[in-house]
Amino acid sequence: MEGGKEIIFKPLGLKNYQEVWDIQKNLFNEKLQAKLKGNKNHINYLITCEHNHVLTLGKSGNESNIQVPEFPGVEYVKIDRGGDVTYHGPGQLVVYPILDLEQFGMSLREYIYKLEQAVIDTLIFYGIKSGRIKEFTGVWINNDTNKPKKIAAIGVKSSRHITMHGLAFNIKPDLKYFDLIIPCGIVGKEVTSLEKELAKDIDYEVVNQKFISIIFKLFQLN
Repeated sequence: MEGGKEIIFKPLGLKNYQEVWDIQKNLFNEKLQAKLKGNKNHINYLITCEHNHVLTLGKSGNESNIQVPEFPGVEYVKIDRGGDVTYHGPGQLVVYPILDLEQFGMSLREYIYKLEQAVIDTLIFYGIKSGRIKEFTGVWINNDTNKPKKIAAIGVKSSRHITMHGLAFNIKPDLKYFDLIIPCGIVGKEVTSLEKELAKDIDYEVVNQKFISIIFKLFQLN
């Protein structure tokens, strides 16, 4: 691709969290070393997956936001992204872009904005209005009311403008697992999903493909 924005798309399917985190770290370190050696056109990656049930706590997170510390079938992993505690599980689209933002000519703030916009545009396709809340990252239904509902969470890490971690978009996860935590450490805010908002069964893969096409367009990767 032009301008050094070559990208490899890596759809991994359903995986344990640690396995995908190890893949992320290896690719991130590979890109960082290439950049330090002066290679301006090192390859970018876009990883997508679903995770088996897991709670992850960011480096600035508070363990008191985990309301049920041990739950059958749910792992717990401390990680190196920003943000607090979140849940990942089947039916949730997790996206890990490993990009050099300098190749894309954007700041970290602009990058997060585009990740949010990819979710917002996907929801528009399904007839659902959503948006941002000034004091919080992520994407929210009813964002302009006093009862917003979070449908996508974002937590990223960046070093020398290279990113890892990313976003989690609730397509059709079992929302009861969010009761194990105070999501992202934000008290009193509901979590929702695309399936819940549409009140009908939806095809995960169809939504997944729509989201990927939108994110490629937003990052001008087509």
